[in-house]
Amino acid sequence: MSHQRSHDGKVYGDVVGALAGLLRDGMSIMSGGFGLCGNPEACIDAIAASGVRNLTIISNNCGNQGQGLAVLLQNGQVSRVICSFVGGNPDLAELFLAGKVKVELVSQGTFAERIRAGGAGIAGFYTPAGVGTVVAEGKEVRELDGRKYLFERPLRADLAIVRAAVADRFGNLRFYRTARNFNPLMATAADVTVAETDRLVPKGTIDPDDVHLPGLYIKRIVEVREHRNVIEHRTTRAKGGKQLSEATRTKIGRG
Repeated sequence: MSHQRSHDGKVYGDVVGALAGLLRDGMSIMSGGFGLCGNPEACIDAIAASGVRNLTIISNNCGNQGQGLAVLLQNGQVSRVICSFVGGNPDLAELFLAGKVKVELVSQGTFAERIRAGGAGIAGFYTPAGVGTVVAEGKEVRELDGRKYLFERPLRADLAIVRAAVADRFGNLRFYRTARNFNPLMATAADVTVAETDRLVPKGTIDPDDVHLPGLYIKRIVEVREHRNVIEHRTTRAKGGKQLSEATRTKIGRG
Protein backbone atom coordinates (compact mmCIF):
# COMPACT_ATOMS: atom_id res chain seq x y z
CA MET A 1 0.00 0.00 0.00
CA SER A 2 1.28 3.47 -0.86
CA HIS A 3 2.30 5.84 1.93
CA GLN A 4 1.57 8.80 -0.32
CA ARG A 5 -1.31 11.18 0.19
CA SER A 6 -4.05 11.69 -2.37
CA HIS A 7 -4.14 14.50 -4.90
CA ASP A 8 -6.69 16.36 -2.76
CA GLY A 9 -4.21 16.59 0.07
CA LYS A 10 -5.66 14.99 3.21
CA VAL A 11 -6.10 11.27 2.49
CA TYR A 12 -3.13 8.92 2.98
CA GLY A 13 -2.75 5.35 1.81
CA ASP A 14 -1.84 3.92 5.22
CA VAL A 15 -1.20 4.87 8.82
CA VAL A 16 2.58 5.06 8.45
CA GLY A 17 2.15 7.63 5.71
CA ALA A 18 -0.46 9.58 7.69
CA LEU A 19 1.94 9.92 10.63
CA ALA A 20 5.08 10.51 8.57
CA GLY A 21 7.05 13.55 9.70
CA LEU A 22 4.83 14.13 12.74
CA LEU A 23 6.39 11.87 15.37
CA ARG A 24 9.37 12.88 17.48
CA ASP A 25 10.80 12.22 20.92
CA GLY A 26 9.39 14.37 23.71
CA MET A 27 6.15 15.28 21.97
CA SER A 28 2.64 15.40 23.44
CA ILE A 29 -0.12 13.24 21.95
CA MET A 30 -3.86 13.38 22.59
CA SER A 31 -5.62 10.11 21.91
CA GLY A 32 -9.38 9.71 21.72
CA GLY A 33 -11.12 6.84 23.43
CA PHE A 34 -12.89 5.86 26.63
CA GLY A 35 -11.56 2.64 28.02
CA LEU A 36 -10.83 0.92 24.71
CA CYS A 37 -13.93 2.29 22.97
CA GLY A 38 -13.22 4.74 20.15
CA ASN A 39 -9.46 4.14 20.26
CA PRO A 40 -7.45 4.96 17.11
CA GLU A 41 -5.97 1.45 17.21
CA ALA A 42 -3.91 1.60 14.02
CA CYS A 43 -2.38 4.97 14.92
CA ILE A 44 -1.40 3.67 18.35
CA ASP A 45 0.20 0.60 16.79
CA ALA A 46 2.15 2.77 14.34
CA ILE A 47 3.40 5.03 17.15
CA ALA A 48 4.51 1.94 19.06
CA ALA A 49 6.37 0.64 16.01
CA SER A 50 8.04 4.03 15.40
CA GLY A 51 10.03 3.82 18.63
CA VAL A 52 9.56 7.49 19.61
CA ARG A 53 10.13 8.01 23.33
CA ASN A 54 9.60 10.42 26.22
CA LEU A 55 5.98 10.96 25.18
CA THR A 56 3.33 12.86 27.10
CA ILE A 57 0.03 11.05 26.58
CA ILE A 58 -3.21 12.96 27.12
CA SER A 59 -6.15 10.58 27.14
CA ASN A 60 -9.05 9.59 29.37
CA ASN A 61 -7.00 6.53 30.32
CA CYS A 62 -3.66 5.28 29.05
CA GLY A 63 -4.94 1.94 27.80
CA ASN A 64 -6.48 -0.94 29.68
CA GLN A 65 -5.36 -4.48 30.52
CA GLY A 66 -2.26 -4.24 28.36
CA GLN A 67 -4.12 -3.00 25.29
CA GLY A 68 -4.49 0.30 23.47
CA LEU A 69 -2.14 3.00 24.77
CA ALA A 70 -0.84 0.57 27.39
CA VAL A 71 1.37 -0.87 24.64
CA LEU A 72 3.30 2.42 24.64
CA LEU A 73 3.75 2.09 28.41
CA GLN A 74 5.02 -1.45 28.04
CA ASN A 75 7.51 -0.28 25.40
CA GLY A 76 8.91 2.39 27.72
CA GLN A 77 7.87 5.15 25.32
CA VAL A 78 5.86 7.25 27.80
CA SER A 79 7.27 9.61 30.43
CA ARG A 80 4.09 11.43 31.47
CA VAL A 81 0.36 10.74 31.40
CA ILE A 82 -2.47 13.25 31.86
CA CYS A 83 -5.70 11.32 32.36
CA SER A 84 -8.88 10.99 34.38
CA PHE A 85 -8.89 7.24 35.04
CA VAL A 86 -6.18 4.75 35.99
CA GLY A 87 -8.25 1.70 36.98
CA GLY A 88 -7.70 -1.52 35.09
CA ASN A 89 -4.21 -0.47 34.00
CA PRO A 90 -1.54 -2.38 35.96
CA ASP A 91 1.16 -1.15 33.56
CA LEU A 92 0.55 2.49 34.49
CA ALA A 93 0.27 1.68 38.20
CA GLU A 94 3.57 -0.22 38.19
CA LEU A 95 5.47 2.46 36.28
CA PHE A 96 4.03 5.27 38.41
CA LEU A 97 4.92 3.55 41.70
CA ALA A 98 8.42 2.90 40.38
CA GLY A 99 8.84 6.59 39.55
CA LYS A 100 9.29 5.90 35.84
CA VAL A 101 6.14 7.69 34.62
CA LYS A 102 4.62 10.89 35.96
CA VAL A 103 0.83 10.92 36.25
CA GLU A 104 -1.43 13.95 36.42
CA LEU A 105 -4.88 12.75 37.44
CA VAL A 106 -7.67 15.14 36.44
CA SER A 107 -11.35 14.77 37.28
CA GLN A 108 -13.21 13.83 34.12
CA GLY A 109 -15.33 16.96 33.78
CA THR A 110 -12.30 19.19 34.31
CA PHE A 111 -10.31 17.05 31.88
CA ALA A 112 -12.91 17.50 29.14
CA GLU A 113 -13.21 21.23 29.78
CA ARG A 114 -9.44 21.76 29.76
CA ILE A 115 -9.31 20.14 26.32
CA ARG A 116 -12.29 22.17 25.10
CA ALA A 117 -10.62 25.35 26.38
CA GLY A 118 -7.43 24.40 24.55
CA GLY A 119 -9.34 24.03 21.31
CA ALA A 120 -11.28 27.26 21.82
CA GLY A 121 -8.24 29.39 22.66
CA ILE A 122 -9.42 30.06 26.21
CA ALA A 123 -6.63 30.82 28.70
CA GLY A 124 -8.31 29.01 31.59
CA PHE A 125 -11.46 28.67 33.67
CA TYR A 126 -12.67 28.40 37.25
CA THR A 127 -14.22 25.20 38.60
CA PRO A 128 -15.29 24.05 42.08
CA ALA A 129 -14.00 20.53 41.39
CA GLY A 130 -10.99 19.77 43.58
CA VAL A 131 -11.28 22.68 46.00
CA GLY A 132 -9.91 21.69 49.41
CA THR A 133 -8.10 18.60 48.05
CA VAL A 134 -4.58 17.82 46.84
CA VAL A 135 -5.80 18.79 43.38
CA ALA A 136 -5.76 22.43 44.52
CA GLU A 137 -2.08 22.43 45.46
CA GLY A 138 -0.22 25.15 43.56
CA LYS A 139 -3.34 26.49 41.87
CA GLU A 140 -5.10 29.81 42.23
CA VAL A 141 -8.24 29.67 44.37
CA ARG A 142 -10.80 32.44 44.02
CA GLU A 143 -14.08 32.99 45.82
CA LEU A 144 -16.98 33.91 43.56
CA ASP A 145 -20.50 34.46 44.87
CA GLY A 146 -19.54 32.90 48.16
CA ARG A 147 -18.06 29.72 46.70
CA LYS A 148 -14.42 28.78 46.13
CA TYR A 149 -13.15 27.82 42.68
CA LEU A 150 -9.87 26.53 41.25
CA PHE A 151 -8.29 28.08 38.20
CA GLU A 152 -7.51 25.38 35.62
CA ARG A 153 -5.36 25.85 32.54
CA PRO A 154 -6.21 24.49 29.08
CA LEU A 155 -4.73 21.35 27.54
CA ARG A 156 -3.24 21.23 24.06
CA ALA A 157 -1.02 18.73 22.26
CA ASP A 158 1.41 18.55 19.38
CA LEU A 159 -0.64 15.75 17.81
CA ALA A 160 -4.15 14.34 18.22
CA ILE A 161 -5.10 10.90 16.93
CA VAL A 162 -8.83 10.25 16.67
CA ARG A 163 -11.08 7.42 15.50
CA ALA A 164 -14.16 8.02 13.35
CA ALA A 165 -16.76 5.70 11.87
CA VAL A 166 -17.11 7.66 8.62
CA ALA A 167 -15.03 10.40 7.01
CA ASP A 168 -15.26 12.16 3.69
CA ARG A 169 -12.27 13.46 1.78
CA PHE A 170 -12.72 16.94 3.24
CA GLY A 171 -12.14 15.44 6.68
CA ASN A 172 -15.71 15.82 7.90
CA LEU A 173 -16.30 13.10 10.50
CA ARG A 174 -19.08 11.02 11.99
CA PHE A 175 -18.51 8.91 15.08
CA TYR A 176 -20.17 5.70 16.19
CA ARG A 177 -22.48 6.37 19.14
CA THR A 178 -20.59 6.57 22.46
CA ALA A 179 -17.31 5.94 20.63
CA ARG A 180 -17.45 9.67 19.91
CA ASN A 181 -16.38 10.38 23.55
CA PHE A 182 -13.28 12.64 23.66
CA ASN A 183 -12.45 12.40 19.96
CA PRO A 184 -14.08 15.65 18.72
CA LEU A 185 -12.69 17.73 21.59
CA MET A 186 -9.17 16.47 21.07
CA ALA A 187 -9.31 17.08 17.34
CA THR A 188 -9.70 20.80 18.04
CA ALA A 189 -6.91 21.04 20.64
CA ALA A 190 -3.80 19.88 18.77
CA ASP A 191 -1.42 21.42 16.30
CA VAL A 192 -2.09 18.52 13.90
CA THR A 193 -4.95 15.99 13.99
CA VAL A 194 -4.85 12.64 12.21
CA ALA A 195 -8.21 10.90 11.76
CA GLU A 196 -8.36 7.12 11.48
CA THR A 197 -11.69 6.19 9.93
CA ASP A 198 -13.51 2.89 9.49
CA ARG A 199 -14.93 4.05 6.17
CA LEU A 200 -13.93 6.77 3.72
CA VAL A 201 -16.67 8.20 1.50
CA PRO A 202 -16.63 10.72 -1.37
CA LYS A 203 -16.93 14.44 -0.79
CA GLY A 204 -20.49 15.56 -0.30
CA THR A 205 -21.68 12.14 0.86
CA ILE A 206 -22.20 13.12 4.50
CA ASP A 207 -25.13 15.48 4.92
CA PRO A 208 -23.99 18.69 6.65
CA ASP A 209 -26.53 18.10 9.43
CA ASP A 210 -24.91 14.72 10.10
CA VAL A 211 -21.35 15.99 10.50
CA HIS A 212 -20.13 15.53 14.08
CA LEU A 213 -16.81 17.30 13.47
CA PRO A 214 -16.01 19.64 10.56
CA GLY A 215 -13.06 18.80 8.35
CA LEU A 216 -11.47 22.14 9.25
CA TYR A 217 -9.88 20.43 12.26
CA ILE A 218 -8.51 17.42 10.39
CA LYS A 219 -5.11 17.61 8.69
CA ARG A 220 -4.70 13.98 7.62
CA ILE A 221 -7.07 11.04 7.07
CA VAL A 222 -6.43 7.33 6.76
CA GLU A 223 -9.00 4.62 6.14
CA VAL A 224 -8.58 1.56 8.38
CA ARG A 225 -11.26 -1.04 7.75
CA GLU A 226 -10.11 -3.75 10.17
CA HIS A 227 -9.99 -3.18 13.94
CA ARG A 228 -9.82 -5.45 16.95
CA ASN A 229 -12.72 -3.63 18.69
CA VAL A 230 -12.04 -5.44 21.94
CA ILE A 231 -14.78 -3.79 24.03
CA GLU A 232 -18.03 -5.73 24.11
CA HIS A 233 -21.49 -4.87 25.38
CA ARG A 234 -23.49 -7.75 26.75
CA THR A 235 -27.25 -7.41 26.33
CA THR A 236 -28.97 -9.17 29.21
CA ARG A 237 -32.57 -8.19 28.64
CA ALA A 238 -34.53 -7.64 25.44
CA LYS A 239 -37.18 -5.00 24.97
CA GLY A 240 -40.31 -6.03 26.79
CA GLY A 241 -38.34 -7.71 29.55
CA LYS A 242 -37.63 -11.09 27.94
CA GLN A 243 -34.38 -12.52 29.25
CA LEU A 244 -31.72 -13.18 26.62
CA SER A 245 -29.02 -15.78 26.54
CA GLU A 246 -25.78 -14.83 28.24
CA ALA A 247 -24.04 -15.47 24.94
CA THR A 248 -25.87 -12.62 23.22
CA ARG A 249 -23.28 -9.91 22.66
CA THR A 250 -22.85 -6.88 20.46
CA LYS A 251 -19.61 -5.18 19.63
CA ILE A 252 -19.55 -1.50 20.56
CA GLY A 253 -15.87 -0.67 20.54
CA ARG A 254 -16.02 0.67 17.00
CA GLY A 255 -14.88 4.12 15.99
